[in-house]
Amino acid sequence: MQKSVPLFTPVLVAGCVIMLISFAIRASFGVFQIPIAEEFGWLRAEFSLAIAIQNLAWGIGQPIFGALAEKIGDRKAIILGALTYAAGLVLSSFAVTPEAHQLYEIFVGFGIAGTGFGVILAVVGRASSDEHRSMSLAIATAAGSAGQVFGAPVAEYLLSLMSWQMVFLVFAGTVLASLMCLPLMRAPQGSSRVEIEESMGQLLTRAFRDPSYTLIFLGFFSCGYQLAFITAHFPAFVTEMCGPIVPGGVLHNIGITTTSALGAVSISLIGLANIAGTLTAGYLGKRYSKKYLLAGIYTGRTLIAAAFILTPITPATVLLFSVSMGALWLATVPLTSGLIAHIYGLRYMGTLYGIVFFSHQLGSFMGVWLGGRMYDVYGDYTMVWWIGVGVGAFSAIVHLPVREFRAPRVA
Repeated sequence: MQKSVPLFTPVLVAGCVIMLISFAIRASFGVFQIPIAEEFGWLRAEFSLAIAIQNLAWGIGQPIFGALAEKIGDRKAIILGALTYAAGLVLSSFAVTPEAHQLYEIFVGFGIAGTGFGVILAVVGRASSDEHRSMSLAIATAAGSAGQVFGAPVAEYLLSLMSWQMVFLVFAGTVLASLMCLPLMRAPQGSSRVEIEESMGQLLTRAFRDPSYTLIFLGFFSCGYQLAFITAHFPAFVTEMCGPIVPGGVLHNIGITTTSALGAVSISLIGLANIAGTLTAGYLGKRYSKKYLLAGIYTGRTLIAAAFILTPITPATVLLFSVSMGALWLATVPLTSGLIAHIYGLRYMGTLYGIVFFSHQLGSFMGVWLGGRMYDVYGDYTMVWWIGVGVGAFSAIVHLPVREFRAPRVA
């Protein structure tokens, strides 16, 4: 019988702090789109490609860091991730060509992988009881959302005080400071005897032969596409396409006087709404079918995105979209990671989730890169937005056939 473990553990608290800092910085990159492009006279696609490469490197690095954590230990993997993250930010601060930014974002992407979902959620999952696991994963994911609440506005504020190069250096120091939480990151193995006896190769074979794992992999693509596109391009989208903020109105009176400021606040609002949405997903994931909850979330995103682009873009619709989309933002993460843990066990959860997360980051790469590319070709984001609507509907459908029970072991 499993020993009773409280919901809030030192591992969960430390994991939340590291996730909050890691995701606050990652979520702020969209704010740098216009300042960097204007300073160097680049096309929008140049820095968009750098962010897209960051997301792809994050996806490639996630299963690598998941496997490293299972081989050399969680804390060593997190240290390596933080050092890589900081190095990428420092190098980026000295970059003066598009190619240099694109190269250095590989380091940033790998750093996010070492301080993000794959490693942290695996540790949190092992440190949690069966009773609290779904909620613990949701709380850790919500901490990433809390980072998003602060990331873009803090970056916007820092840009008013210093150059974007100095902001990158400040962010690098903040990533390294998060390592002070590492002494708390001690988690038991949390695996059953059967799971311990099964090698990583056997488990990967079992997963790759299971159609449900393939469906989960495919379904996570649209999550990455939608989230990365909005994170990277929505501030610029709002800055250029939103109707004016009326003097004397509510937004104007609280200090949001430009569409640029509204764009940064919209990312913050998405993160704020997502805290509640992710915690709700964790609560529901304990009680209802995770695959049907995932299908419902993707359906909701699809309808919200379609409604937004079909209506005139005003400050009011931007705020409404931010809150409604934010409520579904990362709600997929505790459900997807929890589904993998439920079907395949905890022993190699980090590696299996990392592989699925690679699909998420392929979507992220496409969303960010296509956003910049199609903006340069068509002058707006309409086409890439509708592609996001289509892939969202696809993900809602592919989760329905997933068989939500533990897959049989390979003999």
